[in-house]
Amino acid sequence: MFVDAIEEVGQYTRAIQFISRNYNEKIITGGAATLFFVNEFACAITCKHVMDLIGNRAVINQNYANFRRERAAIAQNAQYQEALKQLETKYNYKSDVMVELSERFLDCTADSELRFRWINHPKYDLSIIIFDDFSQPLYQSYARFLKDGSSLKQGKSLCRLGYPFPEFTNFQYDQKSDEISWTNTGIIGTPRFPIDGMLTRHLVDEGTIFGVELSTPGLRGQSGGPLFDRNGLVCGMQSKTNALHLGFDMMDAEHNVNGKTIKVNNQPFLHVGHCIHVDIIKTFLAKNGIKFYEE
Repeated sequence: MFVDAIEEVGQYTRAIQFISRNYNEKIITGGAATLFFVNEFACAITCKHVMDLIGNRAVINQNYANFRRERAAIAQNAQYQEALKQLETKYNYKSDVMVELSERFLDCTADSELRFRWINHPKYDLSIIIFDDFSQPLYQSYARFLKDGSSLKQGKSLCRLGYPFPEFTNFQYDQKSDEISWTNTGIIGTPRFPIDGMLTRHLVDEGTIFGVELSTPGLRGQSGGPLFDRNGLVCGMQSKTNALHLGFDMMDAEHNVNGKTIKVNNQPFLHVGHCIHVDIIKTFLAKNGIKFYEE
């Protein structure tokens, strides 16, 4: 049903790749998000929570650079560990605190330097990205938005596209400098992944329909990806996944497995995707003077 639509939408949908590291860890975590272009002028949209993370990157990295500098100044004597603990307390560094973060916008442009700014929606999980000095675009085409948002009704089949299950390995940790960085070796790309679902409910806030719920989850890495119909018309943008408790709980339920009785505990949930409604997106684009197309 969505074969041709996925090919079309894939021409302007791109991955944002992230690498990060927590305090006292040498293991680098790779993750992704998604954006898609809305016109020929290098304007795209993604989730506000994605851009908030990118916006905090400079502070996160600068704090750790300051920490490393102060740590290097601690005298290597019997009081070193105590001084280090005090420094960790000063920066609030624990094993679950992110200390380094870096992102890449994959296959968006061939320009050697990438400059961009963004505009966050004041209320919903939506952000416009404007790339400056964007002379060599690598995306083809741009989104065609659904003109009549009222046609999004229960039972309509829709699809999302994004970049979950990241496979890229082009990064490293340098123990000497205690820093993470991108490399030119390893796997660079991450395959796109579609997932379809049925529109189950509208998401309403103070009488305004701001989103739609799908019967299937949006996957990690698909945040900011387009929601589209079988004709390739964009109907929204993947934002988050919600967990609905099904009420079929099992507590110490006995089951026979391979001739043995086992006890099972299970609390099942239905994971549903929440997407920003196309009308919210178009209104925000128009308010900020961003050109877009609809059919």
